[in-house]
Amino acid sequence: MQSGLDRILLPSAENPFGKARSMVFPRVVLAGHGVLGELGPMCRNFNFPKEGAVVTGEKTRVLAGARAQEILAESGFDIAMVLGGEATEDEVTRIQAEVAAAKSRFVVGVGGGSKIDIAKVVASRLHIPFISVPTSAAHDGVASPRASLRGSDKAMSIQAAVPVGVLADTAVIVQAPYRLLASGCADVLANVTAVLDWKLAARLRNEEFSSTASALAEYAAQEIFDHASLIKPNLEESVWIAIRPLIVAGIAMSVAGSSRPCSGSEHLFSHALDREPNRTSLHGEQCGVGAIMMMYLHGGDWRRLKTALSTIGAPTTIRELGVTPEAAIRALVMAHSIRPDRYTILGDNGLTREAAEHLATITGVMG
Repeated sequence: MQSGLDRILLPSAENPFGKARSMVFPRVVLAGHGVLGELGPMCRNFNFPKEGAVVTGEKTRVLAGARAQEILAESGFDIAMVLGGEATEDEVTRIQAEVAAAKSRFVVGVGGGSKIDIAKVVASRLHIPFISVPTSAAHDGVASPRASLRGSDKAMSIQAAVPVGVLADTAVIVQAPYRLLASGCADVLANVTAVLDWKLAARLRNEEFSSTASALAEYAAQEIFDHASLIKPNLEESVWIAIRPLIVAGIAMSVAGSSRPCSGSEHLFSHALDREPNRTSLHGEQCGVGAIMMMYLHGGDWRRLKTALSTIGAPTTIRELGVTPEAAIRALVMAHSIRPDRYTILGDNGLTREAAEHLATITGVMG
């Protein structure tokens, strides 16, 4: 069946009169206090079939998943509840089988990053529509066409379904630990180095570049810069300020057709850190710290970035990330090799150990 997503067909930047590519966007985005109650009408307006599934977790089921199922049932839908764990390939395979067995014809992902990622991959593979209902704002995957799945020794970013609709209830999201919101803000702030890396690749490697996607990514980051002092714990208004840029960042990736506008050398550093054992830091936190160092390499205003992260309450040092200096240096040295196809300020050969130590020290990241 058709997912009902809005599509815009545009020529590519490399061949403006050649083969067009498809850009897919959410049709409806609702953000604000109490909007969870609009889930039923949203699904009816999309003319969804009767059978659907809510993919959520143990904790998020209590927070919003069970209520989402009730709202959909009250609207005449037959909804299966599917509980998921960490976003791994094995877990996606298991949940995909459960959703298919329930004969569900649309998926509602209710939860944090991992449950949203699982739901969007399952929807993509089953070719059914997907609605994103975040219960936290820990990273920019709320409305993006990308998902991060953990393998046996690394994290993988893969193409997934773009949500037909996004329903971000600020009254629900504010109940999540503030650390998650600060991490999401850090992830969006890191767009500034991702865009610089993209522009560099366009100049040096003739990589396809979208000025529209880059402008959206930069706008999202600027919103966090401009309102950093207003983003505080236990304040629903802070969630409203942060959730809009997170959604815009996801749309930027849809425009680009890749994660390029929101993922550069700072994300390579984060993905390298993901390979370290016993790591407790969050994705957005790692990207924020990585962006400080990558902004220095670009010759940009890394101090401004560091100040914004500190103002929000996101980590700015290795110590605050809870990783060892040795782990951070290893991550910096190997970061360039994480995605050899993605050219960044780290170049083809990356940093030497001495350069990595100097970089972490001069920016104060070594702490």
